[in-house]
Amino acid sequence: MNHLLLVDDDPGLSELLKELLELEGFVLTLAHDGAEGLSKAVSSHFDLILLDVMLPKLNGFEVLKQLRNHKQTPVLMLTARGDDIDRVVGLEIGADDYLPKPFNDRELVARIRAILRRAQPGTPQSQPPEEIQLGDLKLDPSRQEAWCAQSLINLTGTEFALLLQLASQAGELVSKETLSETVLGKRLMPFDRSLDMHLSNLRKKLPERSDGRPRVKTIRGKGYIWLK
Repeated sequence: MNHLLLVDDDPGLSELLKELLELEGFVLTLAHDGAEGLSKAVSSHFDLILLDVMLPKLNGFEVLKQLRNHKQTPVLMLTARGDDIDRVVGLEIGADDYLPKPFNDRELVARIRAILRRAQPGTPQSQPPEEIQLGDLKLDPSRQEAWCAQSLINLTGTEFALLLQLASQAGELVSKETLSETVLGKRLMPFDRSLDMHLSNLRKKLPERSDGRPRVKTIRGKGYIWLK
């Protein structure tokens, strides 16, 4: 049973979401300001955090920024509808996905389940792929670990899933549509920069190749190729 933390300063909405998500089989813990949310997120284990942007004491961005110094717990940001800047900033800091308010209940549950699927190793009924070794890169899907140049790379669940998908098809063009559906669990929509931001974060975390070539080549308007 997955344990979620909801950080939102609207008591009415929080209680409604708690009731909804508990009916879906989740365990919910509530926090009503950023400081309380950060304290609970750091001191306890959660499978996913639902984090509002506009919060008293500490805003959602500051909470996420400080959280990423301690943990890579998956985070779904709740943003104001139409506020593209909030979405980009959240993804840059390390959010796994975002959902504009007000949102549809089914969409919220679907996003949560998609993030949890890619953040957790496979079950005995769905075995993860074997370890992948590509040059100085080693991926262990069962542990969600990535090693590069013999150093452990600190990745979010979404970043690891993106890296695994690209590395599994090394040398092949992988379309943005495919990556959005397999990694983010949603159809690629016009002007949605989620995938680009996750790849940008991934590139920053991976050390340069010894031969000076990029690890990922962008084919504008089509997708990406992990270079062998």
